[in-house]
Amino acid sequence: MKNYYVHPQAICESNNIGTNTRIWAFAHILPNAKIGEECNICDGVFVENDVVVGNRVTIKCGVQLWDGVELEDDVFVGPNVTFTNDKFPRSKVYPENFARIVISKGASIGANATLLPNITVGVNAMIGAGAVVTRSVPPNAIVVGNPAKIVGYVDAKNDKIASSEKLNHQKQGKLETTVSGVTLHNFRAVPDMRGSLSVGEFEREIPFRPLRYFLVFDVPTAETRGEHAHIKCQQFLIAVKGSVRVVADDGKNREEFLLDRNNSGLYLPAMTWGIQYHYSPDAVLLVFASEYYESSDYIRNYSDFIEAAKNNEPL
Repeated sequence: MKNYYVHPQAICESNNIGTNTRIWAFAHILPNAKIGEECNICDGVFVENDVVVGNRVTIKCGVQLWDGVELEDDVFVGPNVTFTNDKFPRSKVYPENFARIVISKGASIGANATLLPNITVGVNAMIGAGAVVTRSVPPNAIVVGNPAKIVGYVDAKNDKIASSEKLNHQKQGKLETTVSGVTLHNFRAVPDMRGSLSVGEFEREIPFRPLRYFLVFDVPTAETRGEHAHIKCQQFLIAVKGSVRVVADDGKNREEFLLDRNNSGLYLPAMTWGIQYHYSPDAVLLVFASEYYESSDYIRNYSDFIEAAKNNEPL
């Protein structure tokens, strides 16, 4: 006895359908497709053989899932979203292997978006309606446009952008944030007709003594930097020229900051997921680091970071 529902006018050739899934009129599921529990497959959806759909996935009307598509748990796919699996399609010419698209857990794709082959959409990411996604999307990113570009991050509070403007009117100061240990700093600035000066002191205003620095510049506006956490290393970021938006995430809270003055900076303690994006064309980001470079100090996968943060211990 089937423990899922298939509308009388749907065609479901697969037996790999999870409990309480509902397949509506004019949908067609091929024999080797795998669909999880509590999914909602709406009218006119077509699912090929080499397709995996997780649990609690919603696929709205008019969507085709071609070979190579994988939707993880809790994904939402809006109406008429287009997935592709061949960069150079020709009639009656088939690639040895179709390219894959992976939509990670909790991500949402807006109506009429188009996704090109060989991309991954990260956990909880949000793709805007009509977007053309040509490259992989980081976890929690919000992307829109053609080609799709990052315009923000899901649940990243940005009230500190306004608060930092208030901080700017102080000679010196420190602003606490909702992200564990992350602080926004304003340093003393001395304007002078001969040239202005800004100064900060390590281990007094900046919470550590640096062993390394690096500069990030000439970053195209569409590019995103960071996208990692450190197990031991602390960092302090100053936009010495132009502006940069920074997202800090402790695994529970996420907040966005605008660095656009050379007398303000952002402290990121260890075990903070950091992202820098929306660089102005002239941006130069100065980063002080508490440790020498060590590749093993990096956590580059957001899911691994969340697990480590949840357990309150490094990997």
